[in-house]
Amino acid sequence: MKTNNKNLGNIGEKAAIDFLCKNNYHIIHTNFRAGKLGEIDIVARENEYICFIEVKTRSSLSFGIPSESVTSRKQNVIRKVAAVYLSRNHANESSVRFDIVEVYVKRKAGEVEITQINLIKNAF
Repeated sequence: MKTNNKNLGNIGEKAAIDFLCKNNYHIIHTNFRAGKLGEIDIVARENEYICFIEVKTRSSLSFGIPSESVTSRKQNVIRKVAAVYLSRNHANESSVRFDIVEVYVKRKAGEVEITQINLIKNAF
């Protein structure tokens, strides 16, 4: 079975969740959607911070490193969705942070191997 981009993204998100849990993050929500506004991949708590985390998975660097694809437009969407999340959860006074998890994979014969995971705290 060929791995398409959606499947690759799901594999990356699962790997990111495992990685974050091993690094003392408490996962609060995954794929939080605010209507048509957009979605945040992972909402987690680390110490006093509520972290809004974008996961980017890549099997090659043809289009640059994963974090480069989180453009200012995407950052603005994430900020707006985060504001909705905070409002809905009565957490407007919380300390927040925006992180990116880069997941690098190698595809071989239909299999996917995680080769590296980078966590970028305070990415934007």
